[in-house]
Amino acid sequence: MKLRPTLLVSAMSVAILTIGLAGCERTATKNTSAVTTPSGAAIPEGETADQFVARLDKEMRETYLEANKAQWMAATHITPDTEFLAAKANERGLLQLNSWIEQAKKFEGQQMKPESARALKLLKLMTSMPAPKDPLKVSELTKIAAKLEGAYGAGKVCEGEGEANCKQLGDLEDVLRNSRDYNEQLNAMNGWYGTAVNSKKDYVRFAELVNEGAKEMGYADAGEMWRSGYDMPANEVGPEVDRLWGQLKPMYEQLHCYMGGKLDEKYGADKGHVAGGMLPAHLMGNMWQQDWGNLWDLAAPYPNASPLDVTGALKAIDDKNIAEAQSKMTGSGPDALDDAFRAGQLVTAKETFRRAEDFYTSLGLAKLPDSFWENTQFIKPRDRDVVCHASAWDLDMQGDVRVKMCTKPNEEDFTTVYHELGHIFYDLAYNPQPAYFQGGANDGFHEAIGDTMVLAMTPKYLNSIGLVGAQSESKESMINSQMRMALAKVAFVPFGLMIDKWRWGVFDGSIKPDQYNSAWWKLKAEYQGVAPIAPRGDEFFDAGAKYHVPGNTPYLRYFMAHVLQFQFYKAMCDASGYKGPLNECSFYGNKAAGEKLKTMLSRGASQPWQATLKEMTGSDKMSAEPMVEYFAPLTSWLKEQNAGRQCGWNAAGGAVASASPAASPAAGAAPAAPAPASSDAPSAPGGNAAPSPAEPPKN
Repeated sequence: MKLRPTLLVSAMSVAILTIGLAGCERTATKNTSAVTTPSGAAIPEGETADQFVARLDKEMRETYLEANKAQWMAATHITPDTEFLAAKANERGLLQLNSWIEQAKKFEGQQMKPESARALKLLKLMTSMPAPKDPLKVSELTKIAAKLEGAYGAGKVCEGEGEANCKQLGDLEDVLRNSRDYNEQLNAMNGWYGTAVNSKKDYVRFAELVNEGAKEMGYADAGEMWRSGYDMPANEVGPEVDRLWGQLKPMYEQLHCYMGGKLDEKYGADKGHVAGGMLPAHLMGNMWQQDWGNLWDLAAPYPNASPLDVTGALKAIDDKNIAEAQSKMTGSGPDALDDAFRAGQLVTAKETFRRAEDFYTSLGLAKLPDSFWENTQFIKPRDRDVVCHASAWDLDMQGDVRVKMCTKPNEEDFTTVYHELGHIFYDLAYNPQPAYFQGGANDGFHEAIGDTMVLAMTPKYLNSIGLVGAQSESKESMINSQMRMALAKVAFVPFGLMIDKWRWGVFDGSIKPDQYNSAWWKLKAEYQGVAPIAPRGDEFFDAGAKYHVPGNTPYLRYFMAHVLQFQFYKAMCDASGYKGPLNECSFYGNKAAGEKLKTMLSRGASQPWQATLKEMTGSDKMSAEPMVEYFAPLTSWLKEQNAGRQCGWNAAGGAVASASPAASPAAGAAPAAPAPASSDAPSAPGGNAAPSPAEPPKN
């Protein structure tokens, strides 16, 4: 999920802003018009483009620090007051951004240093929420944005009076994770989706305002603006991701076919499929059907072959830590017991983060600063609402890094921790860069780093850190391992593509507000082959039940990350000198692989992503071939298991919606920058693991 909540792009978010730039290294023509900033400060008369960019670095740091601090408080202390403060901070920040963009226009066509030219090009893309020039509309936009995110974080489903009868997202996710009761799972999914209904009106207005802002910047709509952040023409992004999806779709279809058979075995053929051969949305073990790892109990190819019970090991550690905390209790009663329980949970969470830190430092990266351990939200507070969606933050562009998470002792959160620290170590690596270059080479890079580490978390690695016992090496355990990883990685790929396909349609007008829900489920049917068991009409707003929609986090980054992480993984395995099947490689402790990683991270957004990718992998093109290579053993096995079955699905045959389906959104898009890094795509550990469920991304 994998989420940098600031609506302005913060330091690390500039990642996606990369666009090919040209410039000459000569003194720029001086600008003689004197203007002022929104704060009233005078802009130096006669300032050159290079001098403006130097000033921009300083002002960006000041502006984003204020916005990030306010957003952090709003996410970790959800109240009307913090929502208001976050909105006002973002309002000031967006006004400042508009001012910078206006100032930059004066230098168009002038000569300047190449790095200055790149900085000015990136400037227009420094937010995924382009604001109109009208200050009143900026204020309206930021208030709506804060309201949407706050409503998501405070969402709950109540079945009676009092908090004891209410369930928040995490509780409902637990139902989908652990229950195999058909109706209980259906009620959990529909209940959460119902929390988004009241946000639809706000989201419609939100989309109108960001479109207006994008058009004032010269883009056709906000979707085109998002697609302009990939160092390539915006109209080429859609065909490029479709090309990658074409490489991966056959593998997904085999997994889809296999899981359909398993659902039939569990629930009966009349319930294991929806009309058209699609899979029932509420039975996929995940609120958004983006990760099927929670169905391991149904999907395990060889249940008796060396299972890696990561969740069981973590729960045992947690039980031990809780027991120790309870043994030290000085009081009695429910509050004292709860304090001890939470103290034990906190110890377990910090131990998990220490293990993840050790993985990165084993490659030669420096340890996390002390402030990280002081400022991170490791577990859910009991005294307030928070946004539990895991996210990584770089608040000041110079080392104040932290994570916001409600960590639980399970494999899902275990891998999410490694994912989030990927963002943090990326932040720290490019902190020496100017503010406008502090970001991933593109936003997919930022999401791919932690997941690259997860791929290297083989059973041997897990055994080396004492989390699991020694594992036997057999074909059965290897297929188990591949299946476990595929339920997280392969199952996610079409979901990673369809969310922004939906938003591009919303932004370009091909999906109207009265078609939001029908278009959402149409795309899920087309790409994922999943559907609700009964029509969910356009009175619903099911897209709003996925954090990244109300949180306005572009999502194509997660699709790209799933491709890039396997490219990075293969490159680091090659650098480490590994020889053998790709899925069995771990570079834990290998400094040569670490040097390759450090070089890539340190580049930030200072050059086009194609150049950074070539330094890392030897190629300047994204390719799904390493992912196909990684899963080749499982794909062959799945074809054997699916022999004789009718695979595939008819996207027009399910209970997609009661309204007329919207036209497919225009192809070709890519996101821009959010702020704190979002968790939306880690996965199960292991080149050879066959553990219990895990979900990468988060809410």
